[in-house]
Parts: sequence; structure tokens; C-alpha cells
Amino acid sequence: MTDSNFIKIFTGNFAIVQRIVMELNDWDINPVIKEQTESGLLIPVFGGSNSDYQEVFVHQDELDKALPIVENITNEVLPE
Repeated sequence: MTDSNFIKIFTGNFAIVQRIVMELNDWDINPVIKEQTESGLLIPVFGGSNSDYQEVFVHQDELDKALPIVENITNEVLPE
């Protein structure tokens, strides 16, 4: 993402990213999702792909509103 007005707030798998996106949308925050596929670098015979590895970005104006939402979700689904 080359636009410096967008800030990465989460990196993780598809399921968690979708939950974050839904919650952010409920709060009128418009996230941008970047999928981290590395086409050609993974051989399927060795166990799949990185296609579910994604990054969530939000505009810097929405950052203060978005971070607590992401923190709540990650604390719930990724307990320490």
C-alpha cells in the first residue's frame, strides 16, 4: 500500500480479517484489505498456500476509532 494516508492495523487469516471488516463496517469505517499471496513460491504438494494471509488498512482519520475494535476482536479470538 503506497498511500501514506492508510495505516495497517491487522495482519492475519481470512476468518479473523472478515470478522474485523464486518465490525469496522458496522462502525462506518471503510477498511482496505490486501491479500498476501506469493504466487509461484509455494508448491501445493507441501501443504497449501498463504492465500488466507491478509492485511487490514484504515485511513489515518479513522485509526483512533478502529484500533479499539480490532483489539477487542483479537483479544477474543486470539487469547494469550
